[in-house]
Amino acid sequence: MYRLQSIRKRYGSNVALDIEELTIAEGRLYTLTGANGAGKSTLLSILAFLTPPTSGEIFYAGKRVDRDHGSVEEQRRKVTLLHQSPYLFGGTVYANVAFGLKARGIRGEEQRRIVDEALDIVALRGFRERKARELSGGEAQRVAMARALALKPEVLLLDEPLANIDRETIGLLETVIASLPARGTTVVMTTHDPAHPGRLNGESILLEGGRHVLQSLR
Repeated sequence: MYRLQSIRKRYGSNVALDIEELTIAEGRLYTLTGANGAGKSTLLSILAFLTPPTSGEIFYAGKRVDRDHGSVEEQRRKVTLLHQSPYLFGGTVYANVAFGLKARGIRGEEQRRIVDEALDIVALRGFRERKARELSGGEAQRVAMARALALKPEVLLLDEPLANIDRETIGLLETVIASLPARGTTVVMTTHDPAHPGRLNGESILLEGGRHVLQSLR
């Protein structure tokens, strides 16, 4: 799905990321680990095509991503990044989950079907008309996950999605995340939990000081 070659990201004189080569296969789940400041969030942002690398090449689905010729816009629609503390809009749960669909021109019965399917996946079907701002932290994270899944991304990037939520929600979202490769979605998830690769049946990518130092396969 991705091939990164000689990727470097600098902020002034600071080198935030320095990866000689990294391959992410289609239909796999990867946990991205490393200490704070190791470059995990920077790498996710680059994989989401939101932040360009200072130098190097990115290939997505076998094609070189060329920001100068607009191909990055096409790829960006295929990748969804879910932040640790996602922002929910005012209004209902349904409106939040449907937001991206509406922006892509999906309306009517098809929109309702996709929203209900996404809410089913995170066990929130009965929450359609609930006010998003009245949800608990765990419920809000499940809504944000449903909003991401409704777009049916080829790649789902998750930045600490299981931090600061209740144990029940952690268990539910772990089950959802582990099921995504079988649904055809490639997943890259940052985590500080060393048990996650085993629990999620995933592969592990370790960053140290912005460098890719280890990739373990299951």
